[in-house]
Amino acid sequence: VIRMNSIQPMAAAAVAGLIGGDFSDLREIKKQLLSVAERSRERGLQASELAFALEPLPLGDLPPPPPLTEEDARDLDAYTLAKSYFDLKEYDRAAYFLRGCKSQKAYFLYMYSRYLSGEKKKDDETVDSLGPLEKGQVKNEALRELRVELSKKHKARELDGFGLYLYGVVLRKLDLVKEAIDVFVEAAHVLPLHWGAWLELCNLITDKEMLKFLSLPDTWMKEFFLAHIYTELQLIEEALQKYQSLIDAGFAKSTYIISQIAVAYHNIRDIDKALSIFNELRKQDPYRIENMDTFSNLLYVRSMKPELSYLAHNLCEIDKYRVETCCVIGNYYSLRSQHEKAALYFQRALKLNPRYLGAWTLMGHEYMEMKNTSAAIQAYRHAIEVNKRDYRAWYGLGQTYEILKMPFYCLYYYRRAHQLRPNDSRMLVALGECYEKLNQLVEAKKCYWRAYAVGDVEKMALVKLAKLHEQLNESEQAAQCYVKYIQDIYSCGEIVEHLEVSTAFRYLAQYYFKCKLWDEASACAQKCCAFNDTREEGKALLRQILQLRNQGENSSTEISASFFLPASLSANNTPTRRVSPLNLSSVTP
Repeated sequence: VIRMNSIQPMAAAAVAGLIGGDFSDLREIKKQLLSVAERSRERGLQASELAFALEPLPLGDLPPPPPLTEEDARDLDAYTLAKSYFDLKEYDRAAYFLRGCKSQKAYFLYMYSRYLSGEKKKDDETVDSLGPLEKGQVKNEALRELRVELSKKHKARELDGFGLYLYGVVLRKLDLVKEAIDVFVEAAHVLPLHWGAWLELCNLITDKEMLKFLSLPDTWMKEFFLAHIYTELQLIEEALQKYQSLIDAGFAKSTYIISQIAVAYHNIRDIDKALSIFNELRKQDPYRIENMDTFSNLLYVRSMKPELSYLAHNLCEIDKYRVETCCVIGNYYSLRSQHEKAALYFQRALKLNPRYLGAWTLMGHEYMEMKNTSAAIQAYRHAIEVNKRDYRAWYGLGQTYEILKMPFYCLYYYRRAHQLRPNDSRMLVALGECYEKLNQLVEAKKCYWRAYAVGDVEKMALVKLAKLHEQLNESEQAAQCYVKYIQDIYSCGEIVEHLEVSTAFRYLAQYYFKCKLWDEASACAQKCCAFNDTREEGKALLRQILQLRNQGENSSTEISASFFLPASLSANNTPTRRVSPLNLSSVTP
């Protein structure tokens, strides 16, 4: 059975779906899925994973085989011979024997064979003549002819759901996106359970607004589509709700759903949860290769070398010529700082599938590590060509142009990344830094404040905001930011080796000193003594405070109590006032 580009192993088609999100009759859904699987296999498409998740049917309830028409009977011998050649990947040979066939099934296989033959020749030519970064220059020569022929059939309304699907794929390959979307929507109406059409539609929808304007069939497969597109559009909360409702409806055994939930948690950087689900998935489906590159990304982020090494060896034993396997091995070498080897494996992945998004992005990262900025830019651009929703590629381009000291370019790419991930603090901090370099300080302050408000992953937004206030001589706001920063660092139980903690204590010590708050200044100065880079300044300040106290200088009481450190952070036996909740709204421009 041949895998169509971008088709996941799930049910591919059915004549009709149950209305809306109605999962009350699982037996009827199972019948539809088995019927789908048979019709898909006849056309060389993959199916059946979702059917496996449901309880088996008794013999009497099994759906009958698809009925044969007069045209099917006339084409049967040619179709049977051609299908055997198709299964052997002899696509030109299969197409030759299917010329002149009139049945829908044989006609689809004829056109599909020609399409795959063109794809195979394109990939062979790419591998033989070009490096992986020039892959976009080689085209499938069969596409234009296929478009002309399928267009005539489409106008004459002679295409069934499978034919419409193939026509949509041809249009997408020719970059006729609007026409492709219309055809895929039509295919989804004609064959509501054809997952291939839904999935291709997912790849073409760029935002939620676009999704609202699509007229989609009201079938239970739409629930799977919405869950998938929500994951792609980073609407993770909605996606997880959909997947949970599908599990509750009776699809708890579906490894497809489990893997999608793991990917969703990966996308919101809930690493522990995602790792836990991937480990469970590996127990249920130990020879699975799909999504294992995403699993390896999580192991990489957590620097789990033994686990990543085991995964790489395991996948090599299963199939070392799969794209995901090459990406996992690439991640393993990258974690070991062997970036040339890592890039080599990502290149191998792209030889196997030039449209594999993850490999382009990861290769861009490796070129960045090797300081090869021009190759990194090319790789990230290819990733965006494959999928304009890949925020990592936009963010990578921003970082590359930052290295090249081109802040206006950075700003454009970081903005695109931020649009795709509006609640990701890393994008906002990067945008803030760009605005700062361009001396647009009001915009920079907005970005840093927003990064803190959405949940600052790297705990740097408040520090950067405080330093900005320092530059503008807004000492009160700077102090407020530093206090909140220290509270955050200590409250989340992190080991206080955070680089900027000493900076915060030093600034606050000096700030309280200027305000003649000797107790608070003394508490911060003593904290400074715990850090190598501020120890001497802390000691000097403590001596000054002692000297002033001996001279009879009184502590000031004019400053708002909201700036004082929490008691738990104060030096032993140093009385401090309790901190009221900080109101940082005054900081927002």
